[in-house]
Amino acid sequence: MKTASSTRTIAFVGDYLPRKCGIATFTSDLLGAVAERHPQSRCFAVPVNDIEGCYRYPDVVRFEIEEQDLASYRRAADFLNTSDVDTVSVQHEFGIFGGPAGSHLLALLRGLTAPVVTTLHTVLRAPNADQRRVMEELLARSTRVVVMTERGQSILQEVYQVPAAKIDLIPHGIPDVPFFAPDYYKDQFGVAGKKVLLTFGLLSPNKGIEHVLNALPDVVAEFPDLVYILLGATHPNELRTRGEAYRLSLEAIARENQVENNVIFHNRFVELKELTEFIGAADLYITPYLDEGQITSGTLAYAFGAGKAVISTPYWHAAELLRDQRGVLVPFADPKAIAREVSGLLRDEVRRNAMSDNAYKLGREMVWSNTARLYMRSFEAARRQGESVPRKSVAAARELGHRPHESPELNLDHLYRMTDSTGIFQHASFTAPNLSEGYCTDDNARALILAVLLGQLEEAPKRVRALATTYAAFLKGAFNPKTTRFHNFLSIDRRWLDERGSEDSHGRAIWALGTAVGRSPHWSSQVMAERLFAQALPSVMDFTSPRAWAFSLIGIHEYLRRMKGDRLAFDVREELTGRLVAIFDKVAQPGWSWFEEGLTYDNAKLAHALIVSGRATGQGRVYERGMKALRWLVGVQTSQQGQLRPIGSNGFYKRNGARADFDQQPIEAQTTVSACLAAYRTTADPWWYEQAQRAFDWFLGWNDLGLELYAAQTGGCRDGLHADRSNENQGAESMLAFLLSFAEMRLTQNVANGVPRIGLAAHIAQ
Repeated sequence: MKTASSTRTIAFVGDYLPRKCGIATFTSDLLGAVAERHPQSRCFAVPVNDIEGCYRYPDVVRFEIEEQDLASYRRAADFLNTSDVDTVSVQHEFGIFGGPAGSHLLALLRGLTAPVVTTLHTVLRAPNADQRRVMEELLARSTRVVVMTERGQSILQEVYQVPAAKIDLIPHGIPDVPFFAPDYYKDQFGVAGKKVLLTFGLLSPNKGIEHVLNALPDVVAEFPDLVYILLGATHPNELRTRGEAYRLSLEAIARENQVENNVIFHNRFVELKELTEFIGAADLYITPYLDEGQITSGTLAYAFGAGKAVISTPYWHAAELLRDQRGVLVPFADPKAIAREVSGLLRDEVRRNAMSDNAYKLGREMVWSNTARLYMRSFEAARRQGESVPRKSVAAARELGHRPHESPELNLDHLYRMTDSTGIFQHASFTAPNLSEGYCTDDNARALILAVLLGQLEEAPKRVRALATTYAAFLKGAFNPKTTRFHNFLSIDRRWLDERGSEDSHGRAIWALGTAVGRSPHWSSQVMAERLFAQALPSVMDFTSPRAWAFSLIGIHEYLRRMKGDRLAFDVREELTGRLVAIFDKVAQPGWSWFEEGLTYDNAKLAHALIVSGRATGQGRVYERGMKALRWLVGVQTSQQGQLRPIGSNGFYKRNGARADFDQQPIEAQTTVSACLAAYRTTADPWWYEQAQRAFDWFLGWNDLGLELYAAQTGGCRDGLHADRSNENQGAESMLAFLLSFAEMRLTQNVANGVPRIGLAAHIAQ
């Protein structure tokens, strides 16, 4: 029956025929069923390719994703956003998407503006760390979730705390075939007058078929006319890794058991019409699978719905579908039990026919037309829920007609404008330096780090080295040998306005000097930087600011790139890492994996310091705390739409209190970029690069307001994101935050082959 729907455009993401796998068959059948029942809706597919080149897809395929190409998932998201899609239907199985535990899919979901309905073909009760991370974010980013069994529904609620109202229970769809006695189909397969036992599906070692072959001698002794048909090609993944080893082993078992004349191997992937005829010819269908946690089986659903008497091991889908006299369950890997039940059903025609009748009756509820009706109900519910979520101007900012810069060119005009012979000015009125506010050590330290990093880029102009000398000279002038502390604020008439600066400004100076020493071995001010670092470092031991400790630790890490034998640096690092670990252990609790009772400013630097220090010293406890804290912070700073949402400076975020979402500061995006790249370098996990990319894209318009903070024409960066607008001043801290992020992303890109280009263009189809 064809019905009307208000959901006009639906995109189906997953494998698709002619790719040979169960997900491809399911996606193709589901799309076809929805399109047939709801002809006014436009349906198209976005498949995942697992081979070089592509499959010969039908015209319904509109965009293709390359499995291992992270940027391809982002391009797919932007294609869907510009295709006027009402709902995206995702078919999820861990093995079909790229990245650890299929994490590349998350890059697509983070970029979507349309609501997502995810069908889970696997629901794990005991996932590993990567699987849990991917599943939790997948569930969070899905508007609705479809499972095919009651067990899947209960696991989502118990293990992943998914609200029951978010879950739709929709059985696996099946073809609507008439009920015929098996003899009707047997002639065409050359098995007329024989009893037929059937297993179909892609072959792989987890299917347990060897146990059926080991059961056959006992069955054949009583029913010598039995034929066991094994229908299906070897699974493509198995074929790539082990070839036909599993199939050959099955053939060897049949010969060894002297039942080779009772077994027929059909080594091919069959289309639906021929498949239904094979199923029709079967007296019994058997699924001897070995994995109890298999939550769905398309082959089981097809055979059951066609009215076959089924024998199966008690994996979750079978245990649920075959209850109430609708089939027979046997223990895993138990040939004797298989032989007993096969023989018993072949003897007892009345019982066998009763099972067939029960299965066929229930199967009418599973036919694709009914499944399509239930899916459309889920799609429409997701669309209504999606309409209630304000998306502000994010989608507009990502439309192809309003693209931010695909990969920003290095523009140092504003850096030059903000710098004179003394150093870099703190503030700006719009794009003009605010001379009355003078200079500060904080910004000149950041500027020195930037100049050193830019010096490592091929596209950086030679003038950068002169800038590095200017900023280093400022730090030398700011240091007071009597107090062994840095001043912070310098007036326009070159007067220091404080006796000593803050601990944080001192820590930033240590960080900058360490970077200059570790990364600029041929720089003219190298010796000066080394001496100043040595003079300023001991004071850090008296500090109480965790951020000053963190800045200093990162500076020490950089300094030791070149000065590995410095005992003082080693000792200070050991003391400061111990302090950060101690405050983390004191404060962190479940749900609050952090160093302090609140999140304030420069947050990611605390985790960053432990990551680099722990890895450099081989102290697992230090490194693991840093990684745990950063992962938690990334989660806290991720909006429902997937953008970076830094903790706002208008109130920050106290534990158990309300978080401030605005004003969002560029420095928070920069420290997130830097820390996530540090995590990426230590793990090689592309998920961390994705988080750095997302934080960088905050500057380019992928934020709560869809506004660009980076000002491409001037080379500056707006000073923050208010609740309703951006701050149009382009001061030093904000500009340096963007340029530091740019430099670190570019340096990482240059080192890591295959890392996507920086810029929001990574999210936009070319």
